[in-house]
Amino acid sequence: MSDAAPSVPSNLSFEDALARLETIVSRLESGQAPLEESITLYEEGARLKAHCESRLKAAQLRVEKIVVGPDGQPKGVQPAEFG
Repeated sequence: MSDAAPSVPSNLSFEDALARLETIVSRLESGQAPLEESITLYEEGARLKAHCESRLKAAQLRVEKIVVGPDGQPKGVQPAEFG
């Protein structure tokens, strides 16, 4: 990636980043982009992918599951387990 490549704004929503990434993938898959544009799109796509992964990880860490006691009543929360 070039040093002059623009970064992804940190406040870009997951949904907006994913929509842009889907547009990039479609453009690259079409085979219609010239080589230099394809490289630029690929670089932007890689940054957007990393941004989406970061946003997902942050959301995952915020998710909690409710722990229910033997009496059926909530007794607290603990981190959710994924995978």
